[in-house]
Formats: sequence, structure tokens, C-alpha cells
Amino acid sequence: MIVTVTLNPSLDRAMEIGALVRGEVIRAASAHLDPGGKGVNVSRALLANGVASRAVVPCGGDEGAQLVSLLRAEGVDLIAVPIAGRTRSNITLAEPDGTVTKINESGPVLAADEFAAVTEAVLAAADTARWVVACGSVPPGLPARAFGELCARLVAAGVRLAVDTSGPALRAAAQAGAALVKPNREELAEAVGTPLRSLGDVVDAAERLRGWGAGAVLASLGADGAVLVDDNGVVTGESPVEFPRSTVGAGDALLAGFLAAGAHGPEALAEGLAWGAAAVSLPGSRMPGPEDLNRRTVRLHARPDPVRPLIAGG
Repeated sequence: MIVTVTLNPSLDRAMEIGALVRGEVIRAASAHLDPGGKGVNVSRALLANGVASRAVVPCGGDEGAQLVSLLRAEGVDLIAVPIAGRTRSNITLAEPDGTVTKINESGPVLAADEFAAVTEAVLAAADTARWVVACGSVPPGLPARAFGELCARLVAAGVRLAVDTSGPALRAAAQAGAALVKPNREELAEAVGTPLRSLGDVVDAAERLRGWGAGAVLASLGADGAVLVDDNGVVTGESPVEFPRSTVGAGDALLAGFLAAGAHGPEALAEGLAWGAAAVSLPGSRMPGPEDLNRRTVRLHARPDPVRPLIAGG
């Protein structure tokens, strides 16, 4: 069992359009409404591939009720913690060339007692978990210190903790001793305060997170693939997508595949890359199932070139 917690879940409406033109009326060729949030997506990807997962989510308002309904319709084992605020809604606009524009609400504030209820729900669910995965943005007003304390309590309980977040919360997770952190390129650069222009820059930044206390770093780099840095060294890889449709949730699928394959070594990285690439080939924030995976496109590099420049914005 892999338990996920998403402190700021969402309803994600994705629309495929011909072109984004400011000030114009744009007709959508198709639209999808999916349950959203990084941890939610990890659970959805795991379940789509037959891996047991349970999702802990705070939910409020009509949007929260709809989120619960969508998750249960997908068969997600759900612990919904009621909150007074309204669950946020996000909009994604996807163009034919793979360009994605996202409009995200900030989400509701979690009161102290609501965050405590979520914390207790996660700790209770962790008793039978192989991993606990804490993902996504921290709700408005929640101090990074509080998120760090949640991470520290899970680590102290002997739980293997994976974290995918950003900003001060990412640093707090590393300092709490998370077994795995999964930043993307921008989040990793923000954490260390340095631009990442080459593969060597990414590896150096990952080692800084490990120096703060993280066990391993899985950095997703968009078109540049991903980098795994752990006690065994550095492995990189990529899985090109010929016809990208949406990058929403690709990093979540990458993390889910990595965890499903044991969360260790090149084989797990390869599986994660296959899941992430499959997500990019699907519309909206759909998560891939076994029929969507193409492992033949995955390429791994045990001796990566540290001076290789990264694709701009990758």
C-alpha cells in the first residue's frame, strides 16, 4: 500500500484548443474534468496500474464533493477530511504543439484543527503503508514549519516518506529526512537559489538537498528527462514523446512509476520515465494504464555528461 496526501487538491478542467489568442473567443475541441493535485494523481496512476494506494485529501464545498465523487468513480481508496473552505478549481489549455497554459486557484486556507485532522489521518493510514507520498503545494497560510513537522513525525514513525513540493516546504522536507524528494527543474533551482543550465548543475543541486537530509533526489526535467541521485551515484534518462498532448501530471506519473518499481536504481528510473512519457501523450491530467506504456523509448545513461546543457525551459 502506498498512501498519498494532497494538502491542496483540485478539480482540473483541461481543454484542447487550436491556439491561445488573448482577447478572443476560443472554441475548445475537447474538454476533460479530472480530480487533481499531485498526490491525487500519484494515487490514480498507481491504481491504474494495479498498485494499491490510498489517498488522503481535505475537501470542502460543492467542488470538494465533486472531487470525492470523481475519485470514488475511479475506484480510489479515499480518506476525505472535511474542511470549511472550498476545494479549488484549475484550468488547463493545451495547444496542438504541446504548449500548455495553466490557471490555478490558490486554494482554501486550512485552519489549525483541520491540518491536525489531516495529520492524524495520514499517521493512522501510514501504519500499513510501504510509502507515504506528500505532494503538491502547501495551502495558503500554512507555514513550511508545520509541513516540516508533519514530515518529521512520519520519519520518526519509521515511514519511508517521498515528497514532491516546492519552496520552503521542499527544504523542510529534506531537513526532516525524507527518503525521497522529487522536485522539477524550477523547484530544484529555487531550493538552492542557483540557475540550472547543465546536467552537472542539476546533480550539484540534488547533492545539496541530500546534504540537508534527503535520502535520494529524483529530479524531473521535462524534455530533458529525469535525474536520480542517491547513495549509488547518478543515473539519468529520457523517454521522448513524438506527439505530446499535455504535460499536466507527467511528473506525478513519473513518481508513481518510480515508486511502483521499487524506488531504487536504474530499473525504477526507467519505469518512472515510461509512466511520465505515457502521461504526456494523454489529454488533460489523465493517468496512464498498462496499455499506454511504451518502455522501448526509454534511454538510460549511467555516466551522464555533466556539461550537457539543458533545453531552455525544459
